[in-house]
Amino acid sequence: MSLKMKLIFGALLLACLYHLVLSNLQGDALYELKLSLGAPVNQLTDWNPNHVDPCTWSNVYCDNNAQVTSITLKGNGITGAIPKEFGNLSSLSSLDLGNNRLSGEIPSSLGDLKRLQFLTLSQNNLTGAIPESLSGLQNLINIMLDSNHLNGQIPERLFQIPKYNFTGNRLNCGRNFPQLCESDNGDSGASNKPKIGIIVGIVGGTIILLVLVGLLFFVCKGRQKGYKREMFVDVAGEVDGRITFGQLKRYAYRELQLATDSFNEKNVLGQGGFGKVYKGVLQDNTKVAVKRLTDFESPGGDAAFQREVEMISVAVHRNLLRLIGFCTTPSERLLVYPFMPNLSVAYRLRDRKPEEPVLDWATRKRVALGAARGLEYLHEHCNPKIIHRDVKAANVLLDEDFEAVVGDFGLAKLVDVRTTNVTTQVRGTMGHIAPEYLSTGKSSERTDVFGYGIMLLELVTGQRAIDFSRLEEEDDVLLLDHVKKLEREKGLDAIVDRNLNENYGMQEVEMMIQVALLCTQASPEDRPVMSEVVRMLEGEGLAERWEEWQHVEVTRRQEYERLQRRFEWGEDSLYQQVAIGLSGGR
Repeated sequence: MSLKMKLIFGALLLACLYHLVLSNLQGDALYELKLSLGAPVNQLTDWNPNHVDPCTWSNVYCDNNAQVTSITLKGNGITGAIPKEFGNLSSLSSLDLGNNRLSGEIPSSLGDLKRLQFLTLSQNNLTGAIPESLSGLQNLINIMLDSNHLNGQIPERLFQIPKYNFTGNRLNCGRNFPQLCESDNGDSGASNKPKIGIIVGIVGGTIILLVLVGLLFFVCKGRQKGYKREMFVDVAGEVDGRITFGQLKRYAYRELQLATDSFNEKNVLGQGGFGKVYKGVLQDNTKVAVKRLTDFESPGGDAAFQREVEMISVAVHRNLLRLIGFCTTPSERLLVYPFMPNLSVAYRLRDRKPEEPVLDWATRKRVALGAARGLEYLHEHCNPKIIHRDVKAANVLLDEDFEAVVGDFGLAKLVDVRTTNVTTQVRGTMGHIAPEYLSTGKSSERTDVFGYGIMLLELVTGQRAIDFSRLEEEDDVLLLDHVKKLEREKGLDAIVDRNLNENYGMQEVEMMIQVALLCTQASPEDRPVMSEVVRMLEGEGLAERWEEWQHVEVTRRQEYERLQRRFEWGEDSLYQQVAIGLSGGR
């Protein structure tokens, strides 16, 4: 690897580490907030300091730079005072602590949240005055402080916000000020014409009643003619009967809302960069998994999204998660999949319950091969080919027979439709992202191969791709670097998952690690394609490829040692020193 490439790679790793440290700091802050808020033991259970990235925690939402932008803790039975540390989450745009049992005063530190747009503290036991510092929140468009025990004077600037509610307190609005205590649009005269509102309500109600009567008439006429139509009324009042693309169904939003108990947090199966997944039960008692996309961009709107959904539904393979339906509304995009009873590989490796069985070595080998075959199909047998962009153990699901089923494929394209494969937004999970994708935003099938290699290391070790606890033993934070080091030192037996209780063949373990290291080479051109990976896992061509890789690694280490002798400390810039040290050419 040239010096230029080493410097670039070193800079990328610095960016990665910065991202990881930032996520860790945010996670620590949020965990402290959880403790000080006094959440019940059955709430916020996944706010765990051992889970480094807080963007995967329930009720926490982040932007594309992993900055926490929204916290929704409504109706969680939280007690105690609002911690002043909330003011440290500088990227926060929405904070909802409504319908809890919070007490004490509103901390003035909330005035430091300069990006805050939505603030909801309704239905608590808050006391004291509204801090004057909230007047400085220039981006605030919605503030709900109703149903508390607040008193004193309301900062006049808050009456200029488009939507506010101060009712149910002992505040001075309505007496010392001409403004009303509640407004939906900031216009103090908006509610001084109740008669007009009543008339509009009567007319609107009459129209809705006539529409419902008309719908009932047509349904009854349809039954009289001898056919039956499934029909569901959406939340917005529109009729959204099921339509089909082959075997693909379009569901009404209301149907999925009922199936998931209004997307209840108790039904959350997991959460990733594309949104949360909820367990649901349809009216015919079919169990499903409903993915609620939280980040989508679909030029052309609903029709474009449907075309992309249809394209993905055509990808049918025993090792790919089958899409059975979808739902669109003006503000929602939902995908419906079969429910996988054994959840994900990541769950079985690290989060399983004590009474649940350990994934044995034979199952792990079968999972590795099945996932490889699924990706091979996406890359080499689909037209156009589909690039996953987030291959990891959490996205490989297990059916009732513990067969590997690759999930979330195609979602990157669904939520980020472009005419080119170069995007301004890198999608994936830190520790699984290929270096060239991180630097350029350009993804290819070789970026999936990199992620697949990291997943193989997860299968062998049971560990996460990134683990800061390894720093305590002066080991590498990145699992890939840790394994490379042990491979050089001939100590791979120390990294095998202890849950296997030595019920594995060391030669097979070494072969799987060899395939993983071939898949995670720094240069995408050096990585095998997935059809080659499948053959290597089946015992064909691995020895030759591994011997070639070892030769390249020896040459790379020799070049690194030469650079170390050439550059002396004190003569080079700090950037050069750090870049060389992090270049991976040890």
